Amino acid sequence: MESAARIRVLHIVGGMGRGGVETWLLHVLRHIDRERFQMDFLVHTVEPCPYDNQIRALGSQILPCLRPQRPWSYARNFRRILAAYGPYQIVHSHVHHYSGYTLRLAQRAGTPIRIAHSHNDVCLQDASPGPLRWIYLTTAKRWIRRFATMRLAASGKAAEALFGSNWQRSPICRLLYYGIDLEPFRAQADPSVRPALRLSPGAFVMGHVGRFDAQKNHFFLLEIFRKATDADPRTRLMLVGDGPLRPAIERRVAELGLTERVVFAGLRADVPRLLLGAVDVFVMPSLYEGLGLVCLEAQAAGLPCVIADTIPAEADVVPQLVTRLRLSQPASSWARVIFARCKETPPITQDEALAAMEASPFSIRTAVAELTRVYETALTAASAHCPGSLRFGGAKNQLYNVAP
Repeated sequence: MESAARIRVLHIVGGMGRGGVETWLLHVLRHIDRERFQMDFLVHTVEPCPYDNQIRALGSQILPCLRPQRPWSYARNFRRILAAYGPYQIVHSHVHHYSGYTLRLAQRAGTPIRIAHSHNDVCLQDASPGPLRWIYLTTAKRWIRRFATMRLAASGKAAEALFGSNWQRSPICRLLYYGIDLEPFRAQADPSVRPALRLSPGAFVMGHVGRFDAQKNHFFLLEIFRKATDADPRTRLMLVGDGPLRPAIERRVAELGLTERVVFAGLRADVPRLLLGAVDVFVMPSLYEGLGLVCLEAQAAGLPCVIADTIPAEADVVPQLVTRLRLSQPASSWARVIFARCKETPPITQDEALAAMEASPFSIRTAVAELTRVYETALTAASAHCPGSLRFGGAKNQLYNVAP
């Protein structure tokens, strides 16, 4: 029997793969009080995703809602899912501009708390949209303003990208920082990691974790690596992830004659183990980021991080480890800085870096506590605004919206 006070939350996400947002949501699910919160996941695919089984094992449901590119068909699917598996007190949408539509549908279904969550800075990407894209963006943002009862963002840049430059003036808009699970970073470096990846003990390893798409700027990363190998042939590059540009990246590696020096590690469930056991320096030349979750993980591992100045300032949790460079600087400059940082005496130990992460808002326990407060405060405010409009009831003891 479910507790009468259980809060039911429906997260909307494209699919529960190994991306930053999805990893954060899985960590939230693991650490949130599941006797108090029931979290389900509406996804836009029927293809199995890496986190699906873990989510189900934790008592949550994966609910496919297909055809987001066909709004009328998607609306029918959305209504069917809420009728079959709801009601939900909270719909928490993570699909950026498309959240305008999902929250419009949630409002029509009677969901009292509707959250638009911005996880990325797409200002550069959407700077010069075509006519149809402009209509879509304008409509989506108007619907978010109208139908979102709360707006959350992973960073100031992410907030501005979706909610506008005046987002701080809105009483329903606020930052909610990601939290990462720091427990795996307490382990000792595993000496078996490098041999398993065909990396020699004496290699100097540059590491990168990210989806193979344009945002992550892999082609520039390869140019940095090429300059680094010119300076020191022992340099190796480890790329963790997958995505549509991987074949093109592999071809470029071959063209540069670097095949034997680049490790394509693929999608991995043990990123902390790789960072601790294989990497000497973490490099992140992204064109844009909402926050850069893996940069937080690299700092938890105590690694020097050489990153683009496009990454939000909030990512500098352990500033002694972070060096920022402009993307306009040549690859040779990046390579020089990478070697210079790694020749220095470490400014902070890994234990000290981990302690700093633990004390920051980016610990998963701190982040989950903050998200819990967000949910509970929103429900209290909704109940106060419309007394009697929310009550518990029904055979499943769920919270129903009975407002006319």
